[in-house]
Amino acid sequence: MKLNEIPRPKGARRKIKIIGRGSGSGHGKTSTKGHKGLKARSGAGGKLRIGFEGGQMPLVRRIPKRGFSGSDKVINQIVNVEDLNEFKKDDIIDPLKLADKRIIKNKRYPVKILGNGEIKKSLTVRAHSFSKSAQDKISKAGGKAEIITEKVSLRAKSD
Repeated sequence: MKLNEIPRPKGARRKIKIIGRGSGSGHGKTSTKGHKGLKARSGAGGKLRIGFEGGQMPLVRRIPKRGFSGSDKVINQIVNVEDLNEFKKDDIIDPLKLADKRIIKNKRYPVKILGNGEIKKSLTVRAHSFSKSAQDKISKAGGKAEIITEKVSLRAKSD
């Protein structure tokens, strides 16, 4: 048996509905669109916006709104202590070096070092903030945790 001799499973291919070709096509006159109404129109006039529910109050407006989302929320880029093992002993690590190694995505956002994992080398780590456990692990390995005090201009909603 060859590939071209294998029969197609029943229902695998459906005949294409050809519309707008007159009454002889079986889909004539209104071309399966019905009479009048929004969806019978051509072009952009026949499109519905996302979330439109036919005049009914949309779900987005029906559900209760809760909480508060502040515009000055700071987005920290998280780096675990175990990710710092890639660097050589006695290196000075800052956001630029973390971005070069692709540990963080954007060198302009603040970096926070968390204490997940173990660090095996003495390193000087410069970041915007540290967890208590991360500071302890870095100092136990013989390194230093230095906090960067420069202001980071990028925030959650301003870009």
